[in-house]
Amino acid sequence: MKVQALQGDTVDLLCQRHYGTTQGVTEIVLAANKALAGQIFLDAGQVVELPEERLPSNPSQARIDAALEKEAAAIRAKLAPGASLVALCVEGRMRSSEELSGLLSDWSSRGGSSLSFLIGGSYGLAPSLKAQAWAKLSMSPMTFPHHLARVMLLEQLYRSFKIDEGSSYHK
Repeated sequence: MKVQALQGDTVDLLCQRHYGTTQGVTEIVLAANKALAGQIFLDAGQVVELPEERLPSNPSQARIDAALEKEAAAIRAKLAPGASLVALCVEGRMRSSEELSGLLSDWSSRGGSSLSFLIGGSYGLAPSLKAQAWAKLSMSPMTFPHHLARVMLLEQLYRSFKIDEGSSYHK
């Protein structure tokens, strides 16, 4: 179970792995936090990693549902008060980079102060948490490892901010 957010050393590490450098990328992501009038990421930009509930092989749907609700309670306990949630889930809407940029601009213009991106564990996110989400995004109908999803999310957020500032980076 992951509650995703990025800052500082984490951004540096992901940028180094993904781009081969941290030159400029870290500064843009951290500047984007300020540009969105507050904390775009949970807990002032930190990655908060929560343990996934351990389930036996071939668990029943009831056990899966119970584990997802327990994970949802742990996530809610870590959220900033009044945080807007973005759930990354297969039921979410696939958006172009330009649409994601518009979504973030819309959130910011409505006075949003805390935006948290959630990436679920192997069984996803609890339905109650997805229902609570301000937006649901899907990167693809395919399944990706959590670490790759983090990098993909970071890159799309970076791209979104570059689009918003009118840069040609995204082309």
